[in-house]
Amino acid sequence: MKAVLQRVSHASVSVGGSTRGRIGPGLLVLLGIADGDERADAERLAGKVARLRVFEDDAGRFDRSLLDTAGAALVVSQFTLVADTTKGNRPSFTAAAPPEHAEPVYESFCAALRELGVPVETGVFGARMDVELLNDGPVTIVLDL
Repeated sequence: MKAVLQRVSHASVSVGGSTRGRIGPGLLVLLGIADGDERADAERLAGKVARLRVFEDDAGRFDRSLLDTAGAALVVSQFTLVADTTKGNRPSFTAAAPPEHAEPVYESFCAALRELGVPVETGVFGARMDVELLNDGPVTIVLDL
């Protein structure tokens, strides 16, 4: 499982021209689920995301988390994060979990964030989406389980 976190001032996701999720300050989470990833992995990663100190305190240090700032998360499924590019120029997606396995793991990740008290908005699993964001910093962190 891989997540790319971008600290944002605001972000939104649209499908077919219709906005499906929108947040103010918080994290845009692009989530890639690999074959073999389980719900327990999603719950562990959600805890890491909720507690990751990537927001500045009064001294300008990264010392505050989503939980500390009451920030929100916009979670967007992105199987391309688990692409294998070691051979040739065309990415291989064979390591990505099939949708029937990935979607429940994705939903578990979102549910775990909510249980921790993080407001969560989502895209539409498996859909072609347009993601807009205003990156704050910029701050981008990659988490790989």
